[in-house]
Amino acid sequence: MSAALEGRLGLILTDLRLPTIKRLALDLCAQSDREGWPGNRLLEALFEHEINEREVRRIERHRNESGLTPDKQLSNFDFAAVPSVSKAQVMALAAGTEWLDRGASVLLFGPPGVGKSHLISGLGHALIDAGRRVLFVRCSELVQRLQTARRDLRLAQELAKLDRFDLLVLDDISYVRRDQAETSVLFELIAERYERKSIAITANTPFSQWGEVFVDAAMTVAAVDRLVHHSTILEMNVESYRRRAAQAAQAPAKRALAATTIESI
Repeated sequence: MSAALEGRLGLILTDLRLPTIKRLALDLCAQSDREGWPGNRLLEALFEHEINEREVRRIERHRNESGLTPDKQLSNFDFAAVPSVSKAQVMALAAGTEWLDRGASVLLFGPPGVGKSHLISGLGHALIDAGRRVLFVRCSELVQRLQTARRDLRLAQELAKLDRFDLLVLDDISYVRRDQAETSVLFELIAERYERKSIAITANTPFSQWGEVFVDAAMTVAAVDRLVHHSTILEMNVESYRRRAAQAAQAPAKRALAATTIESI
């Protein structure tokens, strides 16, 4: 292929926004000439590479926008430490994403430090790998953002932006302030996504204590009713993982101190 033709081809592929084909075209064309490929095989090879790399870039873009912690994956979640959670059930949620099309919810309950955020983050990463869009955000931060949007008369636009995401993860709903303005926008968010777009929520407190989150009792009942309908509930009532890890780290030092004390007697 002449240098002039190479230059022209490069300009054409740049105009068409086909960077992968531009990068691989010369090598694949040379291979095609050597091996006598028919024209359709060359075209298939070029476009398959372009499609595959676009998909990789798209997934990476969605992962970067998700707010998920990169190292909190299902592959490194310790299911054995939380026997009340079925690994098979979680993997089914990761693999069969039709529940997102129904706007179903995932609710995770348990005390601080048991791995709720890790587990839902791992599920989020798996869903992104499956081509879905996920947003992970602290519930209190999102509520404040929506409250500001309501004050500025653009709440509808902010809620519409969240519709881009197949799954909205609200982490630590228990830390939302028991304030009429905050809890009303939280309820509006839940009602807006009900049976349309999925929500995942982590909470340190059971439903019976959600009166501490929502000011109005009727609003509490209505919010819980919408979340429970079409939901998967994961109970993680075990000892704090962080506490167990701290105790494990302290154990060698305690044994060493005990041995030193015995030797000094």
